[in-house]
Amino acid sequence: MSNEDKNLKWYQGIPKYSWMVLIIAALGWLFDAMDQNLFNMVRAPSVKALLELTGLTGKELDDAAKLVGAQLTATFLVGWAVGGFIFGMVGDKLGRTRTMMLTILIYAIFTGLNGLVQNLPQYFICRFITALGVGGEFAAGAALVAEVWPNRSRPMALGTLQALSAVGNMGAAVINLLAGADWRVVYFVGAAPALLVLWIRSSVKEPEAWHAAKEKAHASGEIGNIASLFKDPTLRKNTIAGTLIALAGVGGLWGVGFFLPDFIRTVLGPNVASMEVAEGKKQLAQWVSIAFIFQNVGAFLGMFGYAVLSERVGRKPALALFLLLAYGSIQLAFWGVRDLNTAYALSFVLGFCALAPFSAFAVYFPELYPTRLRATGIGFCYNCARLLAAAAPFALGGLAKAYNDPADPAHGFRIAAAIVASIYIFGFVGLAFAPETRGKPLPE
Repeated sequence: MSNEDKNLKWYQGIPKYSWMVLIIAALGWLFDAMDQNLFNMVRAPSVKALLELTGLTGKELDDAAKLVGAQLTATFLVGWAVGGFIFGMVGDKLGRTRTMMLTILIYAIFTGLNGLVQNLPQYFICRFITALGVGGEFAAGAALVAEVWPNRSRPMALGTLQALSAVGNMGAAVINLLAGADWRVVYFVGAAPALLVLWIRSSVKEPEAWHAAKEKAHASGEIGNIASLFKDPTLRKNTIAGTLIALAGVGGLWGVGFFLPDFIRTVLGPNVASMEVAEGKKQLAQWVSIAFIFQNVGAFLGMFGYAVLSERVGRKPALALFLLLAYGSIQLAFWGVRDLNTAYALSFVLGFCALAPFSAFAVYFPELYPTRLRATGIGFCYNCARLLAAAAPFALGGLAKAYNDPADPAHGFRIAAAIVASIYIFGFVGLAFAPETRGKPLPE
């Protein structure tokens, strides 16, 4: 880095093409996050609507909805993991740009198809295929940005990429808010990101670093090969550490944190008990949507905050702090939400703390792998964690039922969240032997 570059802020002196790549990759991930969270916003009402067709009512309906909701979440996490494994390798073999286009088409089209399902088996199939695209997009987008942006600006560019996913999450809440209680309309809107593919196809080329790595690794067959992540001792250690770190973040958020909308519905349900049924559902949907927006305003600030802090104190210390805060925020939110005001305030706190570690997946994971295995490595860590974390929603649902208190419908939820949040311990184990990469160039 020249002395002149050292005096520039991270966003200064950047070529227009690099900015365009960041914008396109950020939109791909933003819409990815939006389509993920459309499900979180409508999980409870959509599952209940399909279960009502089977004749269930009352407490039986409520209990079945919680179980099926957990099963659908777990199915999504498994599909997310499978998509991450497959498209991580495809991203290294076929290219970052083509992989991004393919995965966006998959998650957008099948999100729309979720709105057409007529029974639970169809719902499960659509959620799984949607997840294949969702799981594959991130690794390709993160690798693309990492290889196009200069080293001095790369961490903040990747932090921005991840932070903008919170805007996608908020978009899901706004769509749900505008759609009222109509979960099918919510899913139909989720098909719109497919149009982004047209811009990607006409504007983004494969990075020179990828072309060079492909040419060099073609003979050895190492490009996009998962087995290669474990042959080299350093890469093996990095992969195990990255998977444990991701397991903490994904398990904590998808196993507990993203059930906050369902929890808020449970806590605030008595407030609409005297309303007409349709009006009550609409009011609950509005409260949950606003709380989710607060959660993701916090998420945006937390993810950007990790990127800034990691540049000052290092990737590992910043991540250790946020993992600790994430654990504390889940305890605070699930024990502290008692009314509408605490729901809004603690949604913000949970978003800031529990989403911040995800910024590390964008900033830190590309720095653990050489170009020939970058998308494969990112995809493996992130998505192996999703596969392992698929048990967390079941644990939450099972524990919530075991600790159910008829006098307080939210009591079982609170106990379950407190227990499942212990998954953050895995993150500290991974950090114990993970390398510090601040200030170092990307491995070639």
